[in-house]
Amino acid sequence: MDNNEDNNKNISQFPDLGSEITRDIIKAAIEVHRHLGPGLLESVYEACLVYELERAGLQVEHQKKLPVFYKGIEVGDGFRIDVWVNRKVVVELKATEKILPIHEAQLLTYMKLSDTPLGLILNFNETLLKNGIKRMALSKDAKTVE
Repeated sequence: MDNNEDNNKNISQFPDLGSEITRDIIKAAIEVHRHLGPGLLESVYEACLVYELERAGLQVEHQKKLPVFYKGIEVGDGFRIDVWVNRKVVVELKATEKILPIHEAQLLTYMKLSDTPLGLILNFNETLLKNGIKRMALSKDAKTVE
């Protein structure tokens, strides 16, 4: 079973995750990548993606601060979600050579802190954007990835 089949299986276990929203996000990202190609700063891709998502009628928050709590006290907002779509999908944008495990850990942290079960890493520094897409879903207890 390839990664896409694994991802689709995970999403089917959680029908409320917003797989339609995910498709809309990927479609918008492909549109941005088709016009701009690889090699630009992450912030450029973010601005264009936000434009496309809002144009598609989706609710978009970008550079959303996430407070961090330790033993019941807020210790700051050291995290920012690049793009949060309909409060159902966390999108982490990259413009790097490849997606690394630290990028996956970062996305999982944002998903847990925002109580959002679905996330995407979009690496725009690929010749074909489809090679730079990583979809992640939290299990129902939000402690593990499926």
